[in-house]
Amino acid sequence: MSKGPRRQRPKPLSAERTEDLSAWPEGVARHVLDEVDSTNSEAQRIAPGLTQPTWILARRQTAARGRRGRAWISPRGNLAATLVMRPGGEPAHAALRSFVAALALADALETVAGPRATISLKWPNDVLLNGGKVAGILLESVGQGGGVSRLAVGIGVNLAEAPPREALEPGAAEPVSLLGETGVRVEPEEFLTYLAAAFAKWEARFVTYGFHPIRTAWLGRAAKLGQTITARTAAEIVEGTFETVAEDGALVIATARGRRNVPAADVYF
Repeated sequence: MSKGPRRQRPKPLSAERTEDLSAWPEGVARHVLDEVDSTNSEAQRIAPGLTQPTWILARRQTAARGRRGRAWISPRGNLAATLVMRPGGEPAHAALRSFVAALALADALETVAGPRATISLKWPNDVLLNGGKVAGILLESVGQGGGVSRLAVGIGVNLAEAPPREALEPGAAEPVSLLGETGVRVEPEEFLTYLAAAFAKWEARFVTYGFHPIRTAWLGRAAKLGQTITARTAAEIVEGTFETVAEDGALVIATARGRRNVPAADVYF
């Protein structure tokens, strides 16, 4: 299959994207497991006893899952990790960390691949490498008294191998791997350091300045911004021009019947 349409001219890296991400962030713990059912499930089990933000990395998952309970294929050599944190605040605000995670992934991928990688972000929770899906994000939370007491930010990255196309649902973005697209090989534990450092950077901005700078940075990397997309919700299909992301993180689509804000959907293009 030709990969020509995905190979775009790389964009120059900005100063903030080339800063050093090689140091593990202070105040953040790390657990590395050889095998687990899923890192998000492990996060639920150990979260009550944690006293600081903690990354869980598994070299192999036996029951990995994606959004809406879909299976996530995660062979050895790929990244399977979850950050467990206690963000507080309302669920809608905590959910905006999917944008934080996407920006962190973009920074980490560019750090290891440099100009060989063209990264774009697909709403709501996918990261694209040269137009193909290289990473996905899954947020799961536990609430208490109207707030979020624990948040698990699950991240899977095809570092070494992409899942077979036939394993995906119809219309899904073509899967790619970092190694296949760029020739760069990086071990999951090394990549996690870059990812954790980048997440800590964007999380600090989110906590200090709110969603606005996160939204601005995310839109600067958004896939298909200003182009026609299709959003499928549980109840309908919305087609139109991807106009922007709202201040609450909703997808904004200009349709033939007017502007629509879509809070949750699967997006196809």
